[in-house]
Amino acid sequence: MSLIKPAKWRFSKQETSWILYDVGNSAFVLVVVTAIMPIFFKDVLAADLPDTESTAWWGYGNAAAALMVALCAPLLGTISDYQATRKKVFTILLFGGLSFTLLLFTSKPGSWQTALLFFVLARIFWASANVVYDSFLVEVAQRDRIDQLSSHGFGWGYIGSVLPFLLVMWVMFSALAEPVAGTSSATQLLPERATRLSFVIVALWWLLFSLPLLMNVSQRYAVPVPQRPVRHAFLQVWQTLKKVRENRAAFAFLMAYFFYIDGVGTIISMAAVYGRDLDFSPVQLISVILFIQVVAFPCALVYSRLAGSFNTRILLFAGICIYCVITLLAWSLPSVGESYRIPLFWLMAFLVASSMGGIQALSRSYFGRLIPPEHSGEFFGFYNIVGKFAAIIGPLMIGLVASWTGETRWGVLSLLLLFITGGWLLMRGEGGFYLRNHIE
Repeated sequence: MSLIKPAKWRFSKQETSWILYDVGNSAFVLVVVTAIMPIFFKDVLAADLPDTESTAWWGYGNAAAALMVALCAPLLGTISDYQATRKKVFTILLFGGLSFTLLLFTSKPGSWQTALLFFVLARIFWASANVVYDSFLVEVAQRDRIDQLSSHGFGWGYIGSVLPFLLVMWVMFSALAEPVAGTSSATQLLPERATRLSFVIVALWWLLFSLPLLMNVSQRYAVPVPQRPVRHAFLQVWQTLKKVRENRAAFAFLMAYFFYIDGVGTIISMAAVYGRDLDFSPVQLISVILFIQVVAFPCALVYSRLAGSFNTRILLFAGICIYCVITLLAWSLPSVGESYRIPLFWLMAFLVASSMGGIQALSRSYFGRLIPPEHSGEFFGFYNIVGKFAAIIGPLMIGLVASWTGETRWGVLSLLLLFITGGWLLMRGEGGFYLRNHIE
């Protein structure tokens, strides 16, 4: 498969292989994290629980996965910087994620605890593999291409994940053509065996598009392997923290990133369960999520092109402002009339699609330009620990507030504080928004 950027430059074999991994692992995000598994969890696996309780448990599970990755990310990053180690660590994490995704096939109605455990473990391995995958960015891209390559990774990931998603939908609708006597209406909307089969499809797709990276991408930047690598890795985590703190630009950015990326990740992981609390049907939710994936593809590439003409911080701040609007619209949904609720939901979907890929891609590439390439694993370990520790707060807030108030919307509104804080810190960070201070 050849991916070409019109008019300027072609992707090399290593760059294409790096992008294709985003195509593969994005299917996990779309099917398991965002679309099918959250609805399947609420409507089938945990159907006996009250809506607010199942939403809370889904939030707790996502928070637990984020916490584990946050604790492990710096260590993984440090170890992956050792010579001839990065790809080995990546491979172990990849196959761990594939294994637990396949185990989701065993999920049965009522077994929500076991299914949630498998989901948490699959998400831990998937996110940990992405820690190492992100550090490969500086291995395959020149500094003047890093924004474009990162954006194309997210963009092709969005559109590429649509193909296995459509296959999953075909399998599920084929199953609906043969209704099973004695099943609930919820189970009929999400046929049990076909839904479980979707997790197998995701694992196979993920594996297929991981193969080019495993074959073609190699580690160029490395540090020597010490005599006691594990002990050294733990000590190096503390040294890396000092390095990050001394790198004022990187540290200032990470402070802002901690807050705004929490809101972005929470919206991705909690949107479907919130939609079910508002009585949107699984078909409506799946249609909206598919729309987001398709529209996010060109929008991510637009951010890529804009990054060549505008300050990256300004583009990030614009994305944060859009997410503030999304949060306010989500909070207002239960209050609007039935005739306005669906159009408003589609407007939110468009706004999410417009900025989701851009804000993630430019955050990754902007940080990549701030760090020394020979220590990219270490620094991206801390980049991911910030993102994963941040990802604990949003789902946890929604879960706790939903349990306390009986209404999920107030937890959603609390996300506004995260975006405002992140935007303020980004504005006041090292160099502020002055164009003369941006990193080339």
